[in-house]
Amino acid sequence: LLNSNSFTIIRDDAFAGLFHLEYLFIEGNKIETISRNAFRGLRDLTHLSLANNHLKALPRDVFSDLDSLIELDLRGNKFECDCKAKWLFLWLKMTNSTVSDVLCIGPAEYQDKKLNDVTSFDYECTTTDFIVHQILPYQSVSVDTFNSKNDVFVAIAQPSMENCMVLEWDHIEMNFRSYDNITGQSIVGCKAILVGDQVFVVVAQLFGGSHIYKYDESWTKFVKFQDIEVSRISKPNDIELFEIDSEMFFVIADSSKAGLSTVYKWNNKGFYSYQSLHEWFRDTDAEFLDIDGKSHLILSSRSQVPIILQWNKASKKFVPHSEIPNMEDVLAVKSFRMQDNLYITLTRFIGDSRVMKWNSKQFVEIQALPSRGAMTLQPFSFKNNYYLALGSDYTFSQIYQWDGEKKLFILFKEIYVQAPRSFTAVSTDRRDFFFASSFKGNTQIFEHIIIDLS
Repeated sequence: LLNSNSFTIIRDDAFAGLFHLEYLFIEGNKIETISRNAFRGLRDLTHLSLANNHLKALPRDVFSDLDSLIELDLRGNKFECDCKAKWLFLWLKMTNSTVSDVLCIGPAEYQDKKLNDVTSFDYECTTTDFIVHQILPYQSVSVDTFNSKNDVFVAIAQPSMENCMVLEWDHIEMNFRSYDNITGQSIVGCKAILVGDQVFVVVAQLFGGSHIYKYDESWTKFVKFQDIEVSRISKPNDIELFEIDSEMFFVIADSSKAGLSTVYKWNNKGFYSYQSLHEWFRDTDAEFLDIDGKSHLILSSRSQVPIILQWNKASKKFVPHSEIPNMEDVLAVKSFRMQDNLYITLTRFIGDSRVMKWNSKQFVEIQALPSRGAMTLQPFSFKNNYYLALGSDYTFSQIYQWDGEKKLFILFKEIYVQAPRSFTAVSTDRRDFFFASSFKGNTQIFEHIIIDLS
């Protein structure tokens, strides 16, 4: 009996050596804190009373050693029934011990109610974070991911090393490791295309023309499959893959005056130029998206506002449809869906970047993000968490997270990436990563983790 003293804390191993203790009463004290291992070793304890103290929280699994516990008295304490009490809430539902009512002092909606009456902790008690998982000691400008034969691969364009590096997820080492290397001249884009069981990689180059490589099983490596016309693609800036009516296409956005953004189509033997788009406008990005069940392409350009092209089913070609007004100098447009709504992000190097939403007639702005020096604004999502990664040449890269109540993206975290050029989400083995390419530093792989605040 340790009742009616002035104890304020019970520290780890406070009852060490009392292996056969059965009754422990510490009532009417001023205890505010109990250490995680305070009751360690008390495996014969049957009755424990902490009544009438100043407890507002208990450390997770503080009763885990009490195998023989029959009765627990927590009366006269009022607990903060927030995330810190989640484990106690779950333990009360599982334990065979008789436990007194646990009363709440907060949050306000639970004041003077029982902990058992709390409806749910699931949403409030988890948060997320991004931690560095792996650093790749080379620069890069784009990253693409693809699945083949139940494995996850990543293709990384490395212009300074003149490589398209293909990585494979190692299920044993739990890292991304080198799988193959496609060499070239100033490679700025590597885009994988899967046609049946065949794997192709479009390798876009600033010099020497662009090419398509195919994975050869007999050589266990990628070998050149075909060339892409130099006359059309002079300064490739983006490669976008899409499918319409079960037919495979890709488009290369060309940012030179002499070049021409071009759509290519698979004809069961190879890819051939299918349609030329947007002549003389120095396109910087192409984005394929479905708007109200119809296929569209958005082309962004430094010389004019983004234009929207719509697929014409009769001619089987893209035709001009509309534009996104008052949005000059857009480097890239990316689309994403959230809760059945269609959104786009517009990356701008000068001025604010934008988030826009389709309202059944046009895209309307819902948010502007300060983005001086921005080269990429990439949407991605993991486990119903929606993010935007904003990469700038002048400051830290910023990750925004969607706030469902405010209906806005809120600044979530800053990461340091030198001259970021792309952010790419990759999931494998129930783990989620995103690759941050860097034009002037190491390529970094961040892992998205779920944190239980309880």
